[in-house]
Amino acid sequence: MNETRSTQNAAEMRPDAIREHLRKLDRRQWWLWSSTVLVLILLTVAVASFAFPAILRQEEGSYSFYLNQAVRSLVGMVLLFTVYLVYQQTMITRMRSEMAKQIESLAKVQSLTNEVYKLAALDQLTGLYNRRSGEQRLAEEISRAMRHSSPLTVLLIDLDGLKQINDKSGHAAGDLVLKGFSERLQKAIRGSDLAVRLGGDEFMVLLPDCRADEVRHVLARVEGLELEYEGNKIPCRFSRGWTDYKQGETAEELLKRADQALYANKRAGKVPHGPLASNPLPQSIG
Repeated sequence: MNETRSTQNAAEMRPDAIREHLRKLDRRQWWLWSSTVLVLILLTVAVASFAFPAILRQEEGSYSFYLNQAVRSLVGMVLLFTVYLVYQQTMITRMRSEMAKQIESLAKVQSLTNEVYKLAALDQLTGLYNRRSGEQRLAEEISRAMRHSSPLTVLLIDLDGLKQINDKSGHAAGDLVLKGFSERLQKAIRGSDLAVRLGGDEFMVLLPDCRADEVRHVLARVEGLELEYEGNKIPCRFSRGWTDYKQGETAEELLKRADQALYANKRAGKVPHGPLASNPLPQSIG
């Protein structure tokens, strides 16, 4: 219960509030050191003010009196300053302890947030973004392409023969193919691109600032993948289709045209290195 309450309090703590606490702690530390220097200067001045007049008059009795009085005053000021130092250090230690607890609680919140994000946005098997996240990002990229008149290409990929692999070698082999292909796909794209597992053996890649005729460079880095399972080589073959965004069309329209290009290539029964490589099919669809 206490840990839950601490986590809730940390969730309510804004980053700027934590920064303000840190600034207060720094100011308190600065005042502590400044006051230390100031008190040392005052102690020196106090001793000099008590002893110096007697020394000037060269009066031994007065000198002893003033010196004793100076020592007593010095001891009193040292004691007061010691109490002040102990108090300040106690407060700083307490503040640091509270900050440490807050940071620990925030770390727990961040960890929980990351886990929730992974569950909500990522496909658990492949680590790629899931369909929902991909569709949200597609809408954002379409909006950006519309505002800046920048190119945007959508690539759809279907793994060929995944069902046969599952039937012949088991789902562990099929999962191996999905993971291996996803890793290769993730390495083949740029940091601004987004690879999405739509479900089953279907994938989508969003390619901002990429024209349709440049997709072949991405595909060249994905092709030729071969995985080994229980001593057997499993070639990872796939079909693909892609199209570029046209001003004014919706996400559904763009995906429909990319899907039509994919299945046109599937019906052709070959990898589109010929006329289909430049994807003329979407341009012929109204």
